[in-house]
Amino acid sequence: MPSTAIQSMNYDPATSTLSVWFVPSGNRYDYHDVPPQTYAAFRKASAKGRFFNAFIRDRYSYHLVPSAQRI
Repeated sequence: MPSTAIQSMNYDPATSTLSVWFVPSGNRYDYHDVPPQTYAAFRKASAKGRFFNAFIRDRYSYHLVPSAQRI
């Protein structure tokens, strides 16, 4: 079942950066120093928005990726 809050996500293990694209804005935020286990659990979560709010939001530093850098 698709998430109503999370459009997509990507993880870079070399930098421990989790990129999350949100619905409906399409904005991308990069979350820093996210452990690979957290990303794996996020991918497996049936309720992505709930998982994000409980285990990622307000726990990791982040920044909005400017639209020119979004791919």
